Amino acid sequence: MKNIAIIPARRGSKRLPNKNNLLFGGIPLIAHSILLAQKNKDIIDEVYVSTNDETIKKIALQYGVKVIDRPEHLSGEFESTLTALQHALEVIEDSTVENVILLQPTNPLRPENLLQEAFERYRMTDSDSLFTVTRNHQKLGKITSNCFEPYNYTIGQRSQDLEPLYFENGLLYISKSRLIREGKIISENSIPYVVNHIFASIDIDTQDDFDYAEYLYQKLITYNL
Repeated sequence: MKNIAIIPARRGSKRLPNKNNLLFGGIPLIAHSILLAQKNKDIIDEVYVSTNDETIKKIALQYGVKVIDRPEHLSGEFESTLTALQHALEVIEDSTVENVILLQPTNPLRPENLLQEAFERYRMTDSDSLFTVTRNHQKLGKITSNCFEPYNYTIGQRSQDLEPLYFENGLLYISKSRLIREGKIISENSIPYVVNHIFASIDIDTQDDFDYAEYLYQKLITYNL
């Protein structure tokens, strides 16, 4: 049975135009996820980029991975990642694909050995999928009728005493192909994999996100984070 990586990268972004092919660390942003997948050939059998963009397609082919031409009706800004994965599996038409590793190009920085360690954890369970999460250390609340209502704490409570809450950081998803075909990436039988690392705060959607990611990337090179 096969494990494949799918990197969805559609054309266009309102807040940061053409973000997936912007140069990041001297290479296109999407290339970081491609290189991660290629580095883990002991886990990943094939790497695919799903896109409706000719520039991204050209980059993917230059890096030696397969391209799935995503139709425009599945490439809108409100279209989910799930539909891109489902379409990719339909195009691939390979019944031996057991697991899909989703690598989002907007998360170019990932801790060393994350994929190996997460996949080993996933392999040792009977879960439908695994996804990475990070502990939240902020005091959260909502504003109703111009009044602030604390959500995860009481006024005056120390931050270190907060009940542990976690957010989905987008660094890595591993899902059964069967689950994706059924219309889910995460199910009730999925397991969270905790990543408490500064890279978990990076999800590039704006210029500020991009600039911060570049700052961390330079720190990575200089201090081997």
